[in-house]
Amino acid sequence: MTKIQRQKGLIIIPTYNERENIVRIIPEVFKENLPLDVLVVDDNSPDHTAKFVKDMQKENPHIFLMEREGKGGLGSAYVAGFRYALEHGYEFIFEMDADFSHSPKYLKDFLREAEMADLVLGSRYKDGKISVVNWDWKRLLLSYCANIYARWVTGLPVSDATGGFKCFRKRALEALDLDKIGSDGYCFQIETTFKLWKKKFTIAEVPIIFTDRTIGESKMSGAIITEALFVLMKLRLGLK
Repeated sequence: MTKIQRQKGLIIIPTYNERENIVRIIPEVFKENLPLDVLVVDDNSPDHTAKFVKDMQKENPHIFLMEREGKGGLGSAYVAGFRYALEHGYEFIFEMDADFSHSPKYLKDFLREAEMADLVLGSRYKDGKISVVNWDWKRLLLSYCANIYARWVTGLPVSDATGGFKCFRKRALEALDLDKIGSDGYCFQIETTFKLWKKKFTIAEVPIIFTDRTIGESKMSGAIITEALFVLMKLRLGLK
């Protein structure tokens, strides 16, 4: 059997009940014709998301699947994906949602910026502009205020500290102690960015238009928001 050459970068897509989205988003990623592989980290989805990924693997050797035993959360899914990426020598490692809130059309912009930066963030609020589609005003207000609060508490010099569309250089991920990252959701995104900023890694931002999912249910919860408030203070005080 011919060994398939792994690509330069890896897109990590965590899934839980995303079968309708995953069969749509992965082909769109590969339409961009970029040197990227895809790793789906599935938390034993009851809708059998993993089965659909396995079907796509038969046609595309650049799709990989990690199946976990239960719903471990977004943060731990990404950490598992990070370990996989480092073990296999990828230079550019992406975080990306399955639900099209993160459009594959921006991937080339991330790669361009990552040639000069250690971490690239997809920003919904760059230059004071709000680029969010299909959120009601309450969710938009919550996100915007959470972002302002996160930046105020941590001092992060970025316009979007809570977004989840990101690209890490290998050297940046290697500098993180993945064993000490245990937060989830908003908080996971802030924590990883904050720790790299404190280590003097360079951060760039790419303006994106964030479009809310049209299929499936949001994973956001009150528990994730509450966790973020506590972890932010720990970061500020140097306790995490």
